[in-house]
Amino acid sequence: MLLGINHLTLTVHDLRRSLQFYSELLCFTPLVRWRQGAYLQNQELWLCLNVGRPQPAQDYSHIALTVEPSRFCELQQRLTAADVCFWQENSSEGNSLYFLDPDGHKLEAHVGDLGSRLAAIAQKPYEQLHWYPQGQAVIKDYD
Repeated sequence: MLLGINHLTLTVHDLRRSLQFYSELLCFTPLVRWRQGAYLQNQELWLCLNVGRPQPAQDYSHIALTVEPSRFCELQQRLTAADVCFWQENSSEGNSLYFLDPDGHKLEAHVGDLGSRLAAIAQKPYEQLHWYPQGQAVIKDYD
């Protein structure tokens, strides 16, 4: 039924500042802008910026974006040179940068995919790790 993520919408305080951040630092292509928002695109990802009062999550919730392995260091240098705030050190498989956008939304640039993550936890299992049979629809006994 569901095919994937359709788009992401982030509430931003200053549209001009956020457009600059996402287009210049993260290489999103601006498509259209209006008084209260903008649409940008990066590969298949459609991003909507909506002007309002941002209230980013204070927990671990974040948006993870895939970065080409060959461009990881370049992105790290760009973010560092722009004085972007990094909110966490990487502790998972693959290279990752955890950083904030201008409104405090938590982002991650990650090298790897679900396959590489599952392979890593198979080698070093998380506490109380349980593998589900493929296609299992209902969790009946979770502890």
